[in-house]
Parts: sequence; C-alpha cells; structure tokens
Amino acid sequence: MGLAGGVRFPRLAEIAVQAVAAEQKKFPPEIRDAARAVPVHCDHLPSEEVQADGFPGDLLGLFTGSTRVEEQIGGHPAPPQIFLYLDNLWDYAEEDVGVFREEVRLTYLHELGHYLGWNEDDLAARGLE
Repeated sequence: MGLAGGVRFPRLAEIAVQAVAAEQKKFPPEIRDAARAVPVHCDHLPSEEVQADGFPGDLLGLFTGSTRVEEQIGGHPAPPQIFLYLDNLWDYAEEDVGVFREEVRLTYLHELGHYLGWNEDDLAARGLE
C-alpha cells in the first residue's frame, strides 16, 4: 500500500502511535506505567545534531536521557525520551504497512529496553537487536 508523500508522515505517525499504545497494553502494570512515562516522538529523520553525535542517517530509533535506574538514584538530569524515525522505518519496511507496524513495535521495544537499563547484549537476548 503506497502512501503519497504529503499524507505519508501524518499517517505513519498515526500507525506508529497506535503500535506503541498496543504494545504498552501488553506490559505488566509496573512496566506499563514506566513505559507510559517516557515520551515517544515521531520524527522524519535523525537530526543533524544526532548524526553529528555519530549516529547514522538511517537510524530507526533512539533513546535519550535518564534510564529508569538513573532516575531512581537521581543520577542523570535529562528526561528520558524515545525517538522513532518514521521515514527510515518506512524505507526499512519497503513501504509495507504491516512490516512498518512491526518494525515500529520492535524499534520501540529496543529503545524502551535502553530506558529499562538493558545493554545491547540484554536486548539481543530478548530478540530486540
């Protein structure tokens, strides 16, 4: 199903928000509450600043800010946030809405895992690499 450029981003953002909300409903209450406290932003692409920090232009998602553990011990002052880069996810999904929805879900879970304090090995062990 192709989406025209002018309506693509709003429609992709709507799909992404729905996918994230559906995933959050599956979490146990403790994780659900923590997950809902982390804002999820839908952007077209990683910003120039993100790329200047060494992240690739085709990045699918990014977690920034305090992890849950850092919040609990008061260590990191930046608020946690998750960014989903919808143009990259759409390209990765080869413009297939079903694949896009699944990639949003996996990318969200991966980035939420970082918030929960999981490193790349922990994420890989959970199938979220």
